[in-house]
Amino acid sequence: MASSRDPKFSVSYMDRKADPRRDFYRYAAGQWIKTHPLPPDKSRYGTFNEVDETNLLRLKRIAERCSQLSKTSRADPVSALVGDFYRSAMDTRRIEALKFSPIEKMWGLAEGIGSAHDAVRVVSQLHRMFIEPLFGTYSGPDEKDSGVYAFYIQQGGLSLPDRDYYLSGTFGKLRRQYREHVARMFVLKGVPRNRAKDWAGRVLRVETALAKASRTRTELRDSEKNYNREAIASLGSDYPNLSIRKFLDASGVPAVPHIVVRQPEFLKAVDGLTKDSDPEDLKAYLCWCVLHASAPYLHVAVERENFDFFNRKVTGQKKPEPRWKRSVRLVDGLLGEALGKLFVDEHFPEEARRRAVTLVDDLRSVFTKRLEGLPWMSEQTRQLALEKFRTFRVKIGHPQKFRDYSSVRVDPADLLGNVLRASEFEFDRQAGRVGGPVDREEWQMSPPTVNAYFEPTMNEIVFPAGILQPPFFDQTAEDAVNYGAIGVVIGHEITHGYDDQGRRYDAKGNLRDWWTSTDKKEFDKRAQGVVKTYSSVQVLPGLHGNGELTLGENIADLGGVSLAYEALQGRLAESKRPGKKDGMTPEQRFFVSYAQVWKQVITVEEVRRRTTIDPHSLGKQRAEIPAMNHPAFDSAFPPRRGEKPAAKVGVW
Repeated sequence: MASSRDPKFSVSYMDRKADPRRDFYRYAAGQWIKTHPLPPDKSRYGTFNEVDETNLLRLKRIAERCSQLSKTSRADPVSALVGDFYRSAMDTRRIEALKFSPIEKMWGLAEGIGSAHDAVRVVSQLHRMFIEPLFGTYSGPDEKDSGVYAFYIQQGGLSLPDRDYYLSGTFGKLRRQYREHVARMFVLKGVPRNRAKDWAGRVLRVETALAKASRTRTELRDSEKNYNREAIASLGSDYPNLSIRKFLDASGVPAVPHIVVRQPEFLKAVDGLTKDSDPEDLKAYLCWCVLHASAPYLHVAVERENFDFFNRKVTGQKKPEPRWKRSVRLVDGLLGEALGKLFVDEHFPEEARRRAVTLVDDLRSVFTKRLEGLPWMSEQTRQLALEKFRTFRVKIGHPQKFRDYSSVRVDPADLLGNVLRASEFEFDRQAGRVGGPVDREEWQMSPPTVNAYFEPTMNEIVFPAGILQPPFFDQTAEDAVNYGAIGVVIGHEITHGYDDQGRRYDAKGNLRDWWTSTDKKEFDKRAQGVVKTYSSVQVLPGLHGNGELTLGENIADLGGVSLAYEALQGRLAESKRPGKKDGMTPEQRFFVSYAQVWKQVITVEEVRRRTTIDPHSLGKQRAEIPAMNHPAFDSAFPPRRGEKPAAKVGVW
């Protein structure tokens, strides 16, 4: 069974009998894969999960302590919020006794519609909750005026993972199972069996129409095509049936001259759908949206049916996670900076931040030199690229000021009510800031998150405390191991600022064309080499990777390895070069450390799902291609006599 404790780099994970040039993934992590069967409560398990499990145990102890304190008068406000929310999520006896009563008000809104006009009104009410029928909304920095917040509307409204699940023959069996699942859920709610079966067909009809109008995952990666300003004054004529102006007023969005519609053709299709659909179709669909969104917070019969389809059948997961894990994740998802503050107080020492800053500085120095000497880039584009990089911001660990959730009412006996009120708090927070100045100190991930990100409109890279621990960042490990792990993560996020989409944003975080036409052609030529390499990989019989969908992440992986390797060489040159350790040179340990970050076991269903929807390549490809693509790999693991090294691809 996989262990979640102290997941450090280890040579014991390697399979040294494997040929590193033919199967570097097995060479670097074969023993770990062999001795770590997939846990039944996971569809994928690897390094990120190991660290996440460690964090979950820490968060569980915090939440349980807060839960005990919140029963008394000794809890501070933050601990009381966390404790009461966690108690509500763990109170299965109360949840079981309530059955469907927590959703009756929302269900009544959806079931009571009698016309398309009623449906539009109900959609606006549900959006303020945690339910997003027909389309999605959020606020964020305006991509062409990054100093102010804009309101965004985008395609959405689907329950299955992607449009392809509705349209591709590959998922025909799963669609039939989905229809049966929807009918069973309606029956559990008390809908007569014949009507439940009829409604399930109507739900699939509405969602298939939404899927047909949706852009592909690859198309959604085009930042320019997905930025379309719509003047408020024109919304009524462009989308006459959706009452978007009323939606904005009801949502509390301040008076602004425009919003951004990500996919106008999708919204036009939704506008037509609300006009032309049978009201019974819309009623069934909205009732389903309420039931499906609420399922994780309801009694065990609903929870089991929801798990059986969306986890067992869609992802291949055999068993649910323990309830405490799901409860901790829920608190982290809705009160992330409250729980996160308690996490960093206990588990993120200042020394970790200082060492991370040193690593970031090393990588920044390397990338600056890379930009200065890049032979294919013109001087005009180079100077603008350098200007952008000089303004790069780095956030490490956690926000300097944590979000105030004191206005959220949390009741230890009302799980769904707590979810609703926390969701309304976030919706109101995002809606109310539209048109106002951007808060440059805001974070998009909670402190315990095992991840990192680049935010193009902020021109910043962000590393939460959750990822700054072994095996990504180990204060006891040598440089080769750390640069192969967290060093590559840092280089990866830096490179995102200059991947096929990140490169379109300027030093101020605005989406604009600042590259010369010649430089764009040079970039695209190299990018197409990356697309071809990753698309050539067969991940399952008859299923290849999607190099277009994963292009940005692949460019970042390739760049991250390249930058981190060069930074390591700089470190090694500053001191006496270490000898071999465990029979490996520092360079070999760098590549193995990197590959071990991507070790994982995964179900076939999850491979198929991620290949369809995920802009990241699968773990094996992330481990092997960027490492073996680096020119130094051929000296670290020399080819046999007569073996011709593979051609190298990459942009940076």
